Amino acid sequence: MSDGERMSLEQIRAFLKGNEEVGFKASNRKQAYEWTQRTLCAQEYTSLQRSGKGLVKGYIAKLTGLRRAQITRLIAQYVATGAVQSRQGRGRRYTARYTPEDMALLAEVDMAHDTLSGPATRQLLYRGWHEFADARYERLADISPAHIYNLRRKRGYREHALVLTRTRPTPTAIGERRKPAHGGRPGYLRVDTVHQGDLDGVKGVYHINLVDDVTQWQVVGAVERISESQLKPLLERLLQQFPFRILGFHSDNGSEFINHTIAALLNKLLIEQTKSRPRHSGDNGLVETKNGAVIRKHMGYDHIASEHADAINAFYEEHFNPYLNFHRPCAVPEARKDSRGKTVRVYRWYATPWEILRQTPGIGACLKGNLTIEDMEKQAGAASDTVAATRMNQARRKLFASFEQKRIA
Repeated sequence: MSDGERMSLEQIRAFLKGNEEVGFKASNRKQAYEWTQRTLCAQEYTSLQRSGKGLVKGYIAKLTGLRRAQITRLIAQYVATGAVQSRQGRGRRYTARYTPEDMALLAEVDMAHDTLSGPATRQLLYRGWHEFADARYERLADISPAHIYNLRRKRGYREHALVLTRTRPTPTAIGERRKPAHGGRPGYLRVDTVHQGDLDGVKGVYHINLVDDVTQWQVVGAVERISESQLKPLLERLLQQFPFRILGFHSDNGSEFINHTIAALLNKLLIEQTKSRPRHSGDNGLVETKNGAVIRKHMGYDHIASEHADAINAFYEEHFNPYLNFHRPCAVPEARKDSRGKTVRVYRWYATPWEILRQTPGIGACLKGNLTIEDMEKQAGAASDTVAATRMNQARRKLFASFEQKRIA
């Protein structure tokens, strides 16, 4: 490439039409820029016509390998100054307004006030200068909230600030956060847990309460502790006790139900899983009401050791759950508009869950497997309501007596 800058325009045109690959042998950018300057001088670039300038620009691009945009900037520099040189860094364009002392002061304020929001911190800095005449706050008095966040990311701030970051909840995609829409069909359950107290730091038994949203059909179980290994088989057992197919499973956001094990179980059974929304306490209101009116009323508030879970489950399945669903009347809500147009609920009909289910349209299609209405009627009529309640209470007293005997032994 020696003397290549002295080629004529015709030679350059012929060179650019050729197919030979040519590479520039410059060892660094300075050498490439010096060759470009010599070429522009030798070709008297400023006096060329537009077509000649295009040939020179293409010639430089092919030999140097520089981008066309960069060559355009180099030529503009040559036209303006008569030389092609590497641009030196311009350094810091603006002087730093806030000093390391200001960052240390901001860190001191944040540590004293547990790191408030940007606007609140700005007000503290403003008051420090304008209200209390503390000269240290003079530069920070008019800082913007956005720039407070910028300073908090600076190394000078972090060297002085000790910020404790609280553990944040990990979001999970399990379950859809909404109120379930049952459409008048049974099979949409509201689920919750009830803990039977602690004693000397020892956890008591946990009750698992499942209530159907439409018929108020209720199935209760007990588990020693909230763990996936114990909760999954219990849920399978409780779901089988419902006479109709389960379509929905709604709970709060507790990890006992919002986990991959329970999600896999419900997905296998084709059950829709939903969870309560923030600031919507009524999303799971039905089962919360049943916790107090049913479980607490019959099982009390005193500590029951977790080792009694199996005995409690046997009592629930044999006596308690049949009593609740065939012999204990529930208030059935009726929605209507008041004089102001507001929707209110009135309770004029009391019926057992079985009576509510029996009047559900299409009940035959709702029942599981070979279960028929006649089978359900036979079970409901096996004993009167009072006789069933008496037997349930006798079994409950016997259950609580066994708790006392084990405790004494």
